[in-house]
Amino acid sequence: MPVNATVADPDRPSTASLPVLRVLVVDDEPIARKVLRQELDCLEGLEVVGEADNGEAALLQINGLKPDLVFLDIQMPVMGGFELLSHLASGPMPAIIMVTAFDQHAIRAFEAGAIDYLLKPVSQPRLQQAVERAGRLHGNPRALAENIAQLQQLAPPGSVPDARLRKIVGKAGNEYFLLSPDEVLAFQASTDLVWIITAKKRYLATQSLKILEERLSADSFRRIHRNALVNLNQIRKMSILTSQRWLITLSNGQEFIVSKRQARNVRDVLHW
Repeated sequence: MPVNATVADPDRPSTASLPVLRVLVVDDEPIARKVLRQELDCLEGLEVVGEADNGEAALLQINGLKPDLVFLDIQMPVMGGFELLSHLASGPMPAIIMVTAFDQHAIRAFEAGAIDYLLKPVSQPRLQQAVERAGRLHGNPRALAENIAQLQQLAPPGSVPDARLRKIVGKAGNEYFLLSPDEVLAFQASTDLVWIITAKKRYLATQSLKILEERLSADSFRRIHRNALVNLNQIRKMSILTSQRWLITLSNGQEFIVSKRQARNVRDVLHW
């Protein structure tokens, strides 16, 4: 048997049943990229299609190569990992596995968000576990978009130029988009669906109105009705219908009736 031959372990999970994943490795350290590629070469079902040494270069490769999986370092020059994620907005999205040298206290934030990560130096069993998780996300565009949206919420303060990083996942046709809260005028529930209303388009939300309300800042979004959540910054007019009913007009001209229960709450926020 050759010295470098690997003996198969019957008790070790195999990636053979997973689809072949096209992989992009992003790290500013050449040695780190080389070591990770060597570890990836030991796993089945992977094809490393490219490398990048910063987020800006990686963004170009993601748009051009359309990888299925990206191993993304967090701290890099030119553009870091979280800043790169803030530029992903639409189209086919890869599964993202963050690679970090943070200590275990920082890692707990990733675990709480149910997001995969790799702690340098990367162990082979941990790498295989991460790849298998990515394989389960493959072919599920909604899960991939929500994966990235969750990751964006974990960005440490100061890691991205825009502090308003949280994104909302919206569906239009067969595509999923990452929308910034400030471009959303309102959320409107209709039967079992929740619509995201922007100035130019409507998207189907992937979460309930209750969950969206919990995620969004109360300083910017308020419930005005059991079926509606509006961006306070997009309100252009508030008219009295009755002593207990108000009509809100948004910047795009769309109107919403404020329920009796929420009227005072909205007036107090707007100082009207």
